Amino acid sequence: MRFRLTLIFVALFTINNKMSFAQDNPGAVIFHIQSSHTAFPDTGRAKGHVYGKVLYTEAEHYHDSTVLIIAPRNLDARKTVDLIFWFHGWRNNVDSTASYYQLTRQFIASRQNAVLILAETARNAPDSYGGKLENQGMFKTLVGDVLNALKTKRLISKNCQSGHILLGGHSGAYRVMARIIQNGQMPIDEAMLFDSLYGETDKFMAWIKADTAHRFIHLYTDHGGTADESHSMVKLLEQEHIAYAETEERDLTTAQQVKEDRILFIHSMHEHNDIICNPDNFRLFLENNPFLKKMK
Repeated sequence: MRFRLTLIFVALFTINNKMSFAQDNPGAVIFHIQSSHTAFPDTGRAKGHVYGKVLYTEAEHYHDSTVLIIAPRNLDARKTVDLIFWFHGWRNNVDSTASYYQLTRQFIASRQNAVLILAETARNAPDSYGGKLENQGMFKTLVGDVLNALKTKRLISKNCQSGHILLGGHSGAYRVMARIIQNGQMPIDEAMLFDSLYGETDKFMAWIKADTAHRFIHLYTDHGGTADESHSMVKLLEQEHIAYAETEERDLTTAQQVKEDRILFIHSMHEHNDIICNPDNFRLFLENNPFLKKMK
């Protein structure tokens, strides 16, 4: 499986240093925690991973348990707090992803009363494996770690529990998202895939059929490698007599379709690495999400 990456993109995302300076936003509280309930370290990559005859070592690529948490400064969370988990694709890390795709800016600009979380997976490596997050109940424990961190920062009340949980991801994130939906032991309300449907379609289908409230959005391109799988999933939906909608990105002149269609496939003429923030599609999806609430 190959993911389209320009030379500039590869150079940018193989930087190992934290890029917290690029995360600065006056409307956000941004911090990192370490959690033993993220993807790595994990026995599945104890000896590293070979791709394209290159060894990506455990020490450099599969030992980071960082979780990046981004909350609005005026977050109002007493009984419950809605959580948006974002998972990056190949050759990325949580900080470079939030910076390059402008996730922090888009999230704060959407004015949602929720928290954005980026949990590290394979750091700066061409690998979709989700490590421990593929295991039964591991995601549930990670959610607990995030809630405890927010309580420690006094951003949510001490009795606050998780509310709606949304998953978002780009490119190789499809696998960990599907495994969390299947094994995470937490109710997932929505999956937002950005050129990321390379497989695991059976898991997404089972989740869609399990509850008519579950929402699925896939924004895909011609050259990102996901068009065929998107078309295959559409056929499966038709066979199951499950309603869905298809549209061109350029035809999203109104956000109403994003809000109303439970299962939505959006074809984009943009490149694989442009569809998140050029234009601001992550913000568009958040602003028109029926589960999230606007800041007061």
